[in-house]
Amino acid sequence: MPFTKYCAVPGCGRKQSLHKLPLGSNRNAWLNFIFNEVPADVGKTLTICSLHFTEDCFVNKTQVETGFADRLRLKYDAVPSILDPTEMVQHTYSQKSPTMKDVACQTELNLTSQLAFPTLAPKFRSEGTQTEVSCKSVGAPSTPIKGFRPAKTSCLELEEEKRVSFEDFDSQDTTYEPAESSQLPCTSIERDTKYIVFEKCLLQLFETCPVCTRCCDVRPRRQGSFVAIDQLCPHCQYFRKWQSQPVVGSTPLGNLQLSAAIHFTGASFFKLQKVFNAMHVKMITHTTFRKHASMYLEPAIIYTWKKEQEEVLRQLSRGDKVIAGGDMRADSPGHSAKYGAYTLMDLESNIILDIQLVQRNEVAGSDHMEKEGLKRGLEHLEAHGVKLECIVTDRHPQINNFLREINIPQFYDVRHLEKGLSKKLEKIGKDKDCEVVKKWQHSIKNHVYWTAATSKTPVERVAKWKSLVNHIQDIHVHDDPSFPRCDHEIRQSTDRSKWFQPGTKALCTVEKILTNQRMMKDMEKLSPHLQTSSLESFHRVILRFAHRNVVYPYLGMLCRLYLAGMHFNENSNRPRAKTSTKKEIYSMRPLKSQATHCYVINLMTFLFEKVIRDPLPYMKEIHKLNIPETLSAQYGRGHRKPCVLGDKGGGLNPT
Repeated sequence: MPFTKYCAVPGCGRKQSLHKLPLGSNRNAWLNFIFNEVPADVGKTLTICSLHFTEDCFVNKTQVETGFADRLRLKYDAVPSILDPTEMVQHTYSQKSPTMKDVACQTELNLTSQLAFPTLAPKFRSEGTQTEVSCKSVGAPSTPIKGFRPAKTSCLELEEEKRVSFEDFDSQDTTYEPAESSQLPCTSIERDTKYIVFEKCLLQLFETCPVCTRCCDVRPRRQGSFVAIDQLCPHCQYFRKWQSQPVVGSTPLGNLQLSAAIHFTGASFFKLQKVFNAMHVKMITHTTFRKHASMYLEPAIIYTWKKEQEEVLRQLSRGDKVIAGGDMRADSPGHSAKYGAYTLMDLESNIILDIQLVQRNEVAGSDHMEKEGLKRGLEHLEAHGVKLECIVTDRHPQINNFLREINIPQFYDVRHLEKGLSKKLEKIGKDKDCEVVKKWQHSIKNHVYWTAATSKTPVERVAKWKSLVNHIQDIHVHDDPSFPRCDHEIRQSTDRSKWFQPGTKALCTVEKILTNQRMMKDMEKLSPHLQTSSLESFHRVILRFAHRNVVYPYLGMLCRLYLAGMHFNENSNRPRAKTSTKKEIYSMRPLKSQATHCYVINLMTFLFEKVIRDPLPYMKEIHKLNIPETLSAQYGRGHRKPCVLGDKGGGLNPT
């Protein structure tokens, strides 16, 4: 049977979002649905359109409706069940000609006036009338459009034009998907599809009066990406006002959605502005963007994050104790950091529990921000009834003393200890007399992880770590009864140059580093089970929303941290990537499936359904925040001192 480009269901014949006949166990179910009696010579290239499936048969139904995906994807066990799609409201397709609408208006043509429909139809115009339309644009350059109209086409040509669809015009565009673009009617404003329209093409729709077919005066008015056009006919006084976007109060919803899309996805306003300017696409100003953020977007983010975290902490409070991981991320390296964001994570579920933002002027300095962030985070968990079994952190001295005072068990992350040790070994290896250290540097790093993973008690960890000094000298029997000999197979080595020699500078220096008092205490507290690697991954996610080279206000930085937390919590435990045959992909590193952005969809829906109607209740969450003063507020403005003319030193001398 030749390959069909249409739906194989009898009486359907559509070619919108087709799905090929599967090869699995549900192949017979598909064939029984298409044919009452399955013929013997059924081909493998039969297709069924998406209208014969229910909504729960698709994996990415919401993403396609909101524009985050292009094609519908069926579940592995999906089976068609809708025989007549026209009976389903959500799958209604009209085979007749579309309803007549005014091209330049968002609403249907009003036929309840005294003018009948034939009166509004196009007429022949006088060839002696040659006027120009005054197109005065606010912020958008335009040229006068000639009022001369081409001759009227015949009735046959008009009928053919009515039958032309968008599919015929866009057949050469490989990105055009008729099924995805017109499958479902838009149920909300934020899900409505948008297009880029050229100004000259838009003004052509208002060039001629629909009543007397003469040229009209067209006056465009622009506000960001919003444009309103007033059309006035000087001959018959016909007037029409058209708007490119719905307006709530004085806020065009397209401008608001553009601000929301920039903010919710962590994009940069100024980078997007460069793209729009390069295309000469009109865009909102940064002042409007900040107005939308402070009035609508930031309250929506703060409120949504608080509600989601309350639910997470409520569930954890009912269960067992939590093994938490904590670490701080500064907005800039070094001691000049303005903000410190301390994050607490449930290491067993990889879920962010709390994010605390500390500004430098709230504490004595940048060195004290990490302790303050941990203190606030633990108080927040305690207020919600979450109990900690232990906490895994780095080796910050202030954190160690604080956790010892409040009697919370603490473990060290292995990576942080190994990182500090590797820096010291790398520095020693640069010495000419210590070149053997370079050969052992990688093995010593591996021994740190092996010690933490295979030891059950602090005494055993210390014994295994001290055995490294003997091992690098080719001595594999030790005096400590907790670890009397190495676990590996003992081999006789003939090349003595690769081992550390007793009494050499290299051995003395390395032994001093490996067995000093602080290293022994740190080995006792190495985390034997969970590490903070997922927390480090979250810090890399923050860079997508809050770049280090951009200065944000306190509330703007806090919202970006919350957005990063929403993104991480949604995608931290996503499954492994699979092939088209539903088999997992195995490699050296685990490949996960593609990240989702459902939190953006939820924020958009919440913004347009709740916040925009009445933002005051959601701004109460912002008023509860203790927002500190800016760093410059603690310094008074300097007074300029008058100078004496003719000062040879070139300085400013008081009079």
